[in-house]
Amino acid sequence: MNIHPRDALFSGEKPFPVLATCEHFAGSEKLIGKALDLQVEYGPVFDVTCDCEDGAAAGEELEHAAMVARMIASERNRFSRAGARIHDPSHPAWRQDVDKIVGEAGSRLAYVTVPKATSHKQVAEVIEYINEAAQRTGLDRSIPVHVLIETHGALRDVFQIAELPNIEVLDFGLMDFVSGHHGAIPAAAMRSPGQFEHALLARAKANMTAAALANGIVPAHNVCLNLKDAAVISADASRAHNEFGFLRMWSIYPAQIMPIVNAMRPDFAEVEDAASILVAAQDANWGPIQYKGELHDRATYRYFWAVLEKAKVTGMIIPPEASSRFFAD
Repeated sequence: MNIHPRDALFSGEKPFPVLATCEHFAGSEKLIGKALDLQVEYGPVFDVTCDCEDGAAAGEELEHAAMVARMIASERNRFSRAGARIHDPSHPAWRQDVDKIVGEAGSRLAYVTVPKATSHKQVAEVIEYINEAAQRTGLDRSIPVHVLIETHGALRDVFQIAELPNIEVLDFGLMDFVSGHHGAIPAAAMRSPGQFEHALLARAKANMTAAALANGIVPAHNVCLNLKDAAVISADASRAHNEFGFLRMWSIYPAQIMPIVNAMRPDFAEVEDAASILVAAQDANWGPIQYKGELHDRATYRYFWAVLEKAKVTGMIIPPEASSRFFAD
């Protein structure tokens, strides 16, 4: 019997999340609906984050959370890949957000995003409350949590935050992080090339991705301020991935989605090599093999399996033999 790569290569380890490379934010019922419809059109190559933090008008937080819960629970959420960003832990509405969304849409809720945390203790409190809400609702699963690293305190505690339970993604929040430096980082660093080259931002991004990857968590990059220029958006996604190790990126406008997805796809030649190597490895019961004159073993198998998983989640065509063996379900 052929052993699947997940079982052969990662036995006993925390599985690394296999997530879409783009996360699209939408704050109103109209925009959330449009995003969910695009998700059906494009396929589940991006997730939809329904935004309570910036989307809710002051004094209408409960009504907004109810709308988010309704959209997540609706048939328009075809792939159950919609999450919600709640208000920050210092805002009086954050528990109300959790109660309403988890209580009414918990079974379809992909994740909860926590913004503007200032310490690992604060994040731990939110996670505990989300778990309690899930238990009250009778859910038999833990709801994944995404945490925005956008304050000095969160960056200081980033490795401790990454060690907390149920965290699936660490997001870098560029705009708030820059604003928190009181003019020490210029506004030009909110866009490229400054966002990748300013020493304080490069340090912050590198530290966050290191903390995430060391703890089996996906690091997600901040938005691109250019809404429509595909070349600029793609270049930002490529630099984030190739220079800093980000595996996911935010979108705030529909035209940003596919440039991000395409920029973060593996090279097709590498996908073909990955498929051939893993098929041969499975035939060899995951012992060492030779491929194109090179030795491969479990260390390289793990890398190439990650390539295939990323190819699949970004909508690439997997060579037929590997597809039928590894992705038949």
